[in-house]
Amino acid sequence: MHNAILDSDSEDELPLGWVERSTEDGNVYFVNTSNNRTQWTHPRTGQKKVIPKDLPFGWTKTMDANEKPLYVHLETGNKTYVDPRLAFATTEKKHVHDFRQRFDGSTTAFQVLHGVDLSGKYAVITGCNAGIGYETAKSLARHGCNILLANRNMEATQVAIEKIVKETNASDENLKAIHLDLSSLKSVKQCARAVKTVFSDHIDILILNAGVFGLPYEETEDKLDRTFQVNHLSHMYFTLLLEPLLKNGSRVVFVSSESHRTASLTNVFVKQNLAHPKDNYSAMIAYGNSKLYNVITAMVLSEEWKHKGICVNSLHPGNMVSTNLQNSWWVYKLLFFVARPFTKSLQQAAATTVYVATAAELEGVTGLYFNNCFYCEPASLARDKEIAHEVFSISLRMIKERMGTELIEPFIDKY
Repeated sequence: MHNAILDSDSEDELPLGWVERSTEDGNVYFVNTSNNRTQWTHPRTGQKKVIPKDLPFGWTKTMDANEKPLYVHLETGNKTYVDPRLAFATTEKKHVHDFRQRFDGSTTAFQVLHGVDLSGKYAVITGCNAGIGYETAKSLARHGCNILLANRNMEATQVAIEKIVKETNASDENLKAIHLDLSSLKSVKQCARAVKTVFSDHIDILILNAGVFGLPYEETEDKLDRTFQVNHLSHMYFTLLLEPLLKNGSRVVFVSSESHRTASLTNVFVKQNLAHPKDNYSAMIAYGNSKLYNVITAMVLSEEWKHKGICVNSLHPGNMVSTNLQNSWWVYKLLFFVARPFTKSLQQAAATTVYVATAAELEGVTGLYFNNCFYCEPASLARDKEIAHEVFSISLRMIKERMGTELIEPFIDKY
């Protein structure tokens, strides 16, 4: 089992003579060992604490010879009478956004998932045969998650599945490949239909990770700039098509970028076309705009689906992460080569995605933008509700013109 950096707040430390205990049904209480008095609230903060309903991943409970609960770590064989769930106790939230930062930019996805059991959970991840997406899939699979790896290259995806099984001892029965070419809206629709046949009941986690960076202008079969379509429009369409599988508690994660702060929407609304035009094309602006659209789409959908209990958030995985995205132009390769010693590893880059997709304290949290495993304020353009409405509306129209209104009628009628 991997090591984890467990968080600690000075005000959360117990006074001398106090210990933390748990009941069989998972409630936390505190004992004063000097007089054996007990109470439900923390003696220093006066707040209640809660622990997960289930044991951390890798632990089981048995009884000793005296019928006293004994906890055993399956991998190491270590035994303890202390409920391991107490290591993951959190202060009971008065508001859905009442959570503190437990991780930072140096945290890995494995550390985020320490003790988390994802058995019985179902996830769909786009762009996950390499890079950050691969590390995301590997991390979730290591903890028992059932995953559909949605990629364009099926041969590379199969290789990725074999690597994940070898590196994590995950079951290959929990990992399935499904074809998705984000440069084709037709392929997006076909993939969504295929997902529904495999995960016919529900999706717990939908991670929109795939993306392209620094491409010269190139039109897709849908007559759209490839960067715009792959990074934004196809992911938005895919998410809308999968809405029937998203239930109360499902999480949708848009992998955006801090580059959304470099977006320029000059003449976008006048031309009623969000894709960057061929004339005066800028690969960097096209990328920044597409990442802004990710944040906006997440915010709009978070409002639309809040009443259903579907949580939709966006995030930045890390600055200058060395992946295959930079291979589109030699200048980017050189830039990333020079900066590589100062960048995140792929495991660190996957941490925020994994955190937003699984963290217990984010239950019910929606409409936020995360960086380094904590929420922060996105760019002003992303916070402008009029702009957000216009971006979403034009995106819908662009989809409708090419694919009709099947399965997205409620949004067409509203926007």
